[in-house]
Amino acid sequence: MVVSPIESRYRTDMNSLFDESARIDSWMEVEVALARAHAKLGDIPSGAADEIATAAKKVELARVNEIEAEIHHDLMAMVKALSEKCPKYGGFVHLGATSYDIEDTATGLTMKRAIGKIRKDLLETKAILRKRAKETAGLVCIGRTHGQHAVPTTYGMKFAIWYTEIKRDLARLDAAEEIIAVGKMAGATGTMATFGGKGRKIQELVMKELGLKAAEVSNQVVQRDRHAQVIFALAMACATLEKIAKELRNLQRSEILEVAEPFGAKQVGSSTMPQKRNPHKSERVCSIARLVRGNVAVAMENIALEHERDLTNSANERFIFADSFILTHYIILQMNGILGGMAFYTGNIEKNLGLTGGAVLSERVMIALTEKGMGRQEAHELVRTCNIEAFEGRKKLLDVLSSREEVTKLIPKEELAHLFDPHTYIGEAKEIVEAAIRE
Repeated sequence: MVVSPIESRYRTDMNSLFDESARIDSWMEVEVALARAHAKLGDIPSGAADEIATAAKKVELARVNEIEAEIHHDLMAMVKALSEKCPKYGGFVHLGATSYDIEDTATGLTMKRAIGKIRKDLLETKAILRKRAKETAGLVCIGRTHGQHAVPTTYGMKFAIWYTEIKRDLARLDAAEEIIAVGKMAGATGTMATFGGKGRKIQELVMKELGLKAAEVSNQVVQRDRHAQVIFALAMACATLEKIAKELRNLQRSEILEVAEPFGAKQVGSSTMPQKRNPHKSERVCSIARLVRGNVAVAMENIALEHERDLTNSANERFIFADSFILTHYIILQMNGILGGMAFYTGNIEKNLGLTGGAVLSERVMIALTEKGMGRQEAHELVRTCNIEAFEGRKKLLDVLSSREEVTKLIPKEELAHLFDPHTYIGEAKEIVEAAIRE
């Protein structure tokens, strides 16, 4: 029976990199690379490496688990199971290595591959955002600050901002991959004492075969600042996705309803309220992002291991590594579906632009008055008091301003009316969007 929802509800093809079978396979991949390095240096017969490589394909997870139940050491259980499949050269399996030479190198290999999956689908997010930004560069909408109507902006600006943020998330992932794509073959305290003076060469050969870099120096483990940086990069990407999802959720509110996430013909929003179209996918993105962010704190705690290492990182890493990658991947896929299929309600976008009776063009009027010779502070105070009168009297700001002689003597009524077209007060928004999404 499945307990964790990452095995069912939130499962993606990322799971295949982190399940038990994949973990054992990655360990054996490192063991094979170690055997080949020994063979190249003449430490073991060349046939030994071939036999170990062939045997690695025959080891069954059930046998590894059976041995572990007896000896209570997962890595050594794999070593024993692998050795059993080597009738002639089983004694050369794991030669000179300590457990975390294998485990941490395999972790670096797995994380490198996992980052590749994340990058692939986050590049799709970036492409969708770029397309949306281009399509909506001139779609004027009301801007909101502090939850209040501010001045007009465009949907293109929103999408361009998210696009550039995803670009930074990708750059952070690239930097994290550079940091984590490492391994070690250095023994119990990092001195390579078991390799008879060939340690650095063995380490070099192993990492070359696996496509990893060698840690410059290590103790029993690869240092956990590397892993913390990876979890942080994932959390940052999740934070961006949460930011997007939160905005879409708010814009889908019934009284706003400018955009909405996709809603299927047979989709149910509520068990009791048939009319509901809840933004549940966006809400799920926000919920899962919080979980991934929480793993950063655990990863940071793991950095300060005692002496040449202790085991306080081991148990929690069995959770945070898989959870962070799988859940990040899941909400990227969710967001790609949301952004790709979202609906725009242009009638409501237009309606909301005029909701304040022109008050959102106050800044424009203030600037126009200063250009006509009125002091900036005086113009600000004048427009502010006119807004109060318009708000309390339920009038349009244009009508209040048009009744003020100090305004009309500087700006004729016809010219003043032109200032209240929100579509002509978006500054350089289109050019900003075009520059931001230029590849």
